Amino acid sequence: MTRTDLPKTSRPAQQALTGSGVTCLEDLAEHTEIEIAALHGMGPNALGILREALAARGLAFKSA
Repeated sequence: MTRTDLPKTSRPAQQALTGSGVTCLEDLAEHTEIEIAALHGMGPNALGILREALAARGLAFKSA
């Protein structure tokens, strides 16, 4: 399985993701955007960066 690094976001957003076990885009795609948005330290700018990175790899957040 290919593992694609997460894009650069703010330190709080990075810590929120790694603290939740999300270490690559493929892990991220296993979560809904609502789940990720609820993480402490995750803001709208970071969500936009993550959404774009997923789309660039043909991935998306899991449907709710």
